[in-house]
Amino acid sequence: MFRQELEPPLSSDGIDYQRFVEDALRDAVRRLLAGIAEHGLPGEHYFYIGFQTGHPGVAMPRSLRDLYPDEMTIILQHQYWNLEVLPDSFSVELSFSASRQRLTIPYLALTMFADPSAEFALRFTPRAADQPPPGEVSQAQLHGSRGEEKPVKRPRSTPAGRAGDGAGDVIRFDPSRRK
Repeated sequence: MFRQELEPPLSSDGIDYQRFVEDALRDAVRRLLAGIAEHGLPGEHYFYIGFQTGHPGVAMPRSLRDLYPDEMTIILQHQYWNLEVLPDSFSVELSFSASRQRLTIPYLALTMFADPSAEFALRFTPRAADQPPPGEVSQAQLHGSRGEEKPVKRPRSTPAGRAGDGAGDVIRFDPSRRK
């Protein structure tokens, strides 16, 4: 099961079905990536994976973070190396401008997962590890803390880093567009 699940999506107000389903789908992405790490990509499959670059736990070179301060989409297709799948995140090496760079991405940072060859796509609402579900108050708010809390910014559509050909090209991804 998805290990970074914080609290059950139950509260005295009811059940947060959206969060429950998103956690299950994040775990499905984790399980899929674990299979790919072990066996490689089958057939013509390839993945677009969108994530918030500023999310806690995202590790990436400063140069990429400067290019993509809010959101980035990577492609796992022909040129990726050392895919490591952990309970809370995954790491992979991709080629950007002919240089291998390692990225670590927590599943909670995901905004999108797509396999265009199968016409399959998922959208996620990014959630910080310490962020309460929508409609609930945080511990700091509950206890009257004066500490300032930063809201999680909604990702905006940005160009994506393309790792497939090693050239570091920039592409736009539109999951509603067909080949």
